[in-house]
Amino acid sequence: MSSDAIVLLKADHKEVKSVFKQFQQAGEDATAKKGDLVKKMIELLTVHTYLENELIYPEVRRQLPDLEDDVLESYEEHHVADVLCLELSTMSADHERFDAKTTVLIENVLHHIEEEEQEWFPQVRKGMSRKQLAELGERMQEMRQTAPRSPVQPKAMKKTLDAVVK
Repeated sequence: MSSDAIVLLKADHKEVKSVFKQFQQAGEDATAKKGDLVKKMIELLTVHTYLENELIYPEVRRQLPDLEDDVLESYEEHHVADVLCLELSTMSADHERFDAKTTVLIENVLHHIEEEEQEWFPQVRKGMSRKQLAELGERMQEMRQTAPRSPVQPKAMKKTLDAVVK
């Protein structure tokens, strides 16, 4: 697989969307299956938002200052996803609001993915060289090994709290 950061981020998006689709197609009475799918969603989203918040966004802000507003909006969209993931991680799949909260998470993340892929990624690709994107992707793959997998892990909690107090 390519080490291009945008290619890697799109691969993450594809995997997340696949889990979303499985959840949406699971059926009303598939409580256990939905619970497992949400656990997978939370893990994927926790890793992904961590990598973007800690590496991708700061690097883009540094190299492409014209994208500052887009990056700030993305931080806020991630914050909403992080809070929903944290709440879902403490809920049982049979809670009356579990499906509704998951649906809100899915809708918010799909909106975020669409904005990134349609608007933001093309601007980043235009503003950064192939070499820069490859180096960023390599760093991303390294960070993925130690990235938090749960919203209650300290690295993930720090990220969520930083969005509130900064």
